[in-house]
Amino acid sequence: MDKKQYREAFDHLPFSPDFNERTEALLLGMARQQEQEELTMKQKLFRRPAVLAAVIALLVVSVSAAAVLLSPSQVAEELSDPLLAEAFQSEGAVLLNESVESEGYRITLTGLVTGAGLSQWTADVEEDRTYVVVSLASIDGTPLSQSDFTSGEYTLTPLVSGYSPTAVNNWTLGTQARRIDRDGVVYYLLDTQSLEMFADHTVYLAFYQGFLPSRELFSMAEDGSISFAEGVAGPHALFTLPLDESKADPAAVDAFLESSGINPELGFAG
Repeated sequence: MDKKQYREAFDHLPFSPDFNERTEALLLGMARQQEQEELTMKQKLFRRPAVLAAVIALLVVSVSAAAVLLSPSQVAEELSDPLLAEAFQSEGAVLLNESVESEGYRITLTGLVTGAGLSQWTADVEEDRTYVVVSLASIDGTPLSQSDFTSGEYTLTPLVSGYSPTAVNNWTLGTQARRIDRDGVVYYLLDTQSLEMFADHTVYLAFYQGFLPSRELFSMAEDGSISFAEGVAGPHALFTLPLDESKADPAAVDAFLESSGINPELGFAG
């Protein structure tokens, strides 16, 4: 069949009366489907940068939140103590990030270092001193000020297992504490007689609302371990300091006890 015969045969084919309408509707539907597929593809391509941007923003916020606290070295710098800031960057420093949440506060032990001549305030003192940094932040983000934590109302003190909290504490260890607040966070820098001499015992760092350690605040088990007494009110935290047991110095402890007139027996002193 040649081309002319094929066209004549096609012209004689019978078509239904609504053939043109159905054909137009089919073609229109195909066109709309193609437009919808192209629009969906564009939307997907548009969403990808938006989703990526959201993920990046979340990561930035997370990193920022994790970097809010000053390091122990930065705290020393803020307190105008460059020698101590350098010491907190030395190999002998122990950097930590241990937190306890209590009564709406997050109390974090961030680092400690021990040695002689590490601070410009004690550079001429030959004896070793231990320096500890702790931060206080509000869990709900409310800004805090150092004036919120006066020394008479809140206490940060070392305690040692086997010795009464009323016997070995800030007052017998010749401890000094400095406070600053930065960006709504309060920082304590504790400067105390070397705690390494007690390294063969468990050495604690206690923060609590109150003044002198007492039976109402602390209890001591038969094995000498110390804990907060049941029902202690106010924000409180008890950390265990990671000291090197090989640096324990029983002779220095005996000298300390003798010079302080402390009863070394278990139980609360006098």
